[in-house]
Amino acid sequence: MSINYINLDKTESFKKLKQAEKPDLKTLLTPERIHSYKVKAGKELDLYYGAKELDSKILTIFQELSDEVQTVEKYRTILAGEIMNKGENRMVMHHYTRGDFAVLKSDKAAEIKKHYDREKERFYSFSDKIHSGGIKSSTGKKFDTVVQIGIGGSDLGPRALYIALKGYIYSETGMPPLMRGEFISNVDPDDAADVCRKINPETTLFILVSKSGTTQETLTNRDIVIKTISEINPLVDLKKQMIAVTSETSPLAKSADYLDSFFIDDYIGGRYSSTSAVGGVLLSLAFGKDIFQRVLDGAHETDIASLEENILKNASLLSALISVYERNISAYPVTAILPYSQALSRFPAHLQQLAMESNGKSVNTDGEFLPYSTCAVYFGEPGTNGQHSFYQQLHQGTDIVPVEFIGFRDSQYTFDFNINGSTSQKKLNANLAAQITAFALGKEDKVNRNKNFTGYRPSLLLAADRLTPEVLGSILSFYENRTMFQGFLWNINSFDQEGVQLGKILAGKALDVSSDNIVLNAFSEILD
Repeated sequence: MSINYINLDKTESFKKLKQAEKPDLKTLLTPERIHSYKVKAGKELDLYYGAKELDSKILTIFQELSDEVQTVEKYRTILAGEIMNKGENRMVMHHYTRGDFAVLKSDKAAEIKKHYDREKERFYSFSDKIHSGGIKSSTGKKFDTVVQIGIGGSDLGPRALYIALKGYIYSETGMPPLMRGEFISNVDPDDAADVCRKINPETTLFILVSKSGTTQETLTNRDIVIKTISEINPLVDLKKQMIAVTSETSPLAKSADYLDSFFIDDYIGGRYSSTSAVGGVLLSLAFGKDIFQRVLDGAHETDIASLEENILKNASLLSALISVYERNISAYPVTAILPYSQALSRFPAHLQQLAMESNGKSVNTDGEFLPYSTCAVYFGEPGTNGQHSFYQQLHQGTDIVPVEFIGFRDSQYTFDFNINGSTSQKKLNANLAAQITAFALGKEDKVNRNKNFTGYRPSLLLAADRLTPEVLGSILSFYENRTMFQGFLWNINSFDQEGVQLGKILAGKALDVSSDNIVLNAFSEILD
């Protein structure tokens, strides 16, 4: 089947969507609908979308739109190993870090898949040696802490996953993680200084993550760490306590300055790299290879489910269609990601990068300017903290903000008490359910309009029994594939990020006193 690339507004299905009458959410929202408007997002993860402004007619048009744009066929084309990152003339291979697919056709892609498998086995073996004491620090101590030095996709995803799994490890083993994780990302020197002063240099392993080996912030932080540790403890030799995750062609590859190197390539974008060595080395060291493999297994299950052409059986695709409908028909400019789980406290930040760096584009796959909006602005914080912060805007603000909730029936630690007639987890989930209802139905007050809630504020819910490694992998894959499908629908390339390059170039010029950019010089003088 030939692949066609077509702008959203040129499809017959989108024209139908524009003409379709939006259903009355308050009338639609019944207990029966809540239970029936559900699709599996993974073996242990469900997507509930009954609190969205949808009915059977709109869902039928969604299916037509998906078929017309060839969303699933384009996903198969990615998995077949064809060039789908047209901006950089590259394959898109992050799905192959977590499993195999029967549709792989490219010999080159098959070799890349073998490379990922070899690297995974290498860092699995390395983590085993660190845990057993087969590899010790430069002063002969066993490592108990791992610090990841990276930025963007080399930090946000791995950090979010590490934080998400800490409680699970405690509850399952009764012990802390095998290695405590810390992170340095910001070029602000206070970030590195804070971490360096709360670790024991003699028992800390550092991971330097930079695909190119030239990332300014990351290399600067590496040098700050080296200088700081040498002052704190001159006996520590960081050449024996620092490993690199980089490409095989980078200046860091196989350098004598590193204990070992693990390799990634140009076929995995940073924001899609959490299941590669970028996240895998850290998570295998912190929690053990078995836990990381369970994350991969959960992600792969959802990757497979995302091949389903029926949108009512494909959670990522259905969610993508809903988000495009809300952006391009309802004209909602912002989306809130609200996990009712403290373990997912950094997940909104990761999803913010995933969505906005991937789909914050204004030209199509042929480089032509688009006449319609693309990616919404994403933000979020965990509930219930956010309820006492920005929910006022979500409930009564002039802009309607669609909400995506993530919730779990049980806590991670399973450490809870009955206080005033209910456990904390029950209170948490009661708040979640109340918010979904309040956003959709509102509350009329004709006497005091300050207390009037209009409702009609749509939301969806990702729910599971508990945040396990498998569920975490499914959530990660759900959002990665949702982002990919959004890109197909908007006819944009979700796999390059030219928008991050200009600031890097100008930052380099700002450091060059001979720069002839007078505006840049003026700001540099103010901040110098």
